[in-house]
Amino acid sequence: MNPYFFNQKALVVGAGAMGGGIAQVLVEAGWDVLLYDTQDAALENGIVRVRSTWDKLLEKGKISDAQRSAYFAQLQPAYVLREAVDVSLAIEAIYENLDAKRSVFTTLDDVVREDCILATNTSSLSVSSIASGVKRADRVVGLHFFNPAPLMPLVEIVPGLATDPAVVAACVDAVASWNKVGVVAQDTPGFLVNRIARPYYGEALHLVEERMADMATVDWALTELGGFRMGPFALMDLIGHDVNYVVTETVWKQFYYDPRFRPSLSQKRLLEAGWLGRKSGRGFYDYRNGASLPEPTRDEALGRRIVDRVVAMLINEAADAVYRGIGTESDVETAMLKGVNYPKGLIAWGREWGWTAVRDQIEALHRRTGDSRYRVCPWIHDQISAQ
Repeated sequence: MNPYFFNQKALVVGAGAMGGGIAQVLVEAGWDVLLYDTQDAALENGIVRVRSTWDKLLEKGKISDAQRSAYFAQLQPAYVLREAVDVSLAIEAIYENLDAKRSVFTTLDDVVREDCILATNTSSLSVSSIASGVKRADRVVGLHFFNPAPLMPLVEIVPGLATDPAVVAACVDAVASWNKVGVVAQDTPGFLVNRIARPYYGEALHLVEERMADMATVDWALTELGGFRMGPFALMDLIGHDVNYVVTETVWKQFYYDPRFRPSLSQKRLLEAGWLGRKSGRGFYDYRNGASLPEPTRDEALGRRIVDRVVAMLINEAADAVYRGIGTESDVETAMLKGVNYPKGLIAWGREWGWTAVRDQIEALHRRTGDSRYRVCPWIHDQISAQ
């Protein structure tokens, strides 16, 4: 019998959009949730925001009045962490800062029961590092939800170096019971989704910096011809450069400055200027009142070259995750389909293209640029040899 999740009571630390979304997911799955924030005003706003979501669902006829009342009762504010003494799960969902996250877990360590699972929602920091200050590091695990948590189906389950396998098994079962799709990933920079997705942004930025195409054309090609839901520049603006650039830089540094993950100076300049994207009114595109978005060059031959370059690098990164055991082939496919809504699983896409075509595309980029970021994953060579 699994010793964890002895009750369906949880604490969520951080009442922002992500913490509130996670709390909503658990409540709607039948859990009692305490929501905590260091700022009382932020906590109260977070509670109001989640409850207003249920008000809207009631208005649309998607939940009953009785359901809304039950949800309201299941979600309660916690003004001090001591109120969480009897929870079986505590999820930290604060900003991406290692020292801040460690501080949360050090505090929780002395508050919750010894058999309470401590989970971090980090998207790019090491779970093992976050757990290093906890007395029982075996109960610390990554549960990486995607934003917005109520709508995005994927949760990455990330054991740290010391995580008890029973904790992982309990989390796999719990994620399924929350009506989410779970994938298990190794504790490496970016885990699965944020690691494999880097070329979607990086190659798009290189294309523009090399003056092969403008931003609007790259976005047009990857949506209209590639089948992606959003182009990379529109998506970076939506995510915000204070998030997207920082994740890129974090992954790059944690991989010892591997050129495959090298950030873009042009994106860094936007961050430095405060042009964070939609949230600030300007990013790669101008979203201010009266501004108009630029028109793409709808050249199908150019568009196909753009798609081929970006997709080849995505396939290569997915293959590398399988090769290095970051996730199983099935989990890699699920992660990109459910976590970022890619039009196809990348391994399946590689097989559809043919591994020789993927290899040739990447090697041609290396010959043209001399950039060591363009190196073919050994797993792809293995697939070619096995044919």
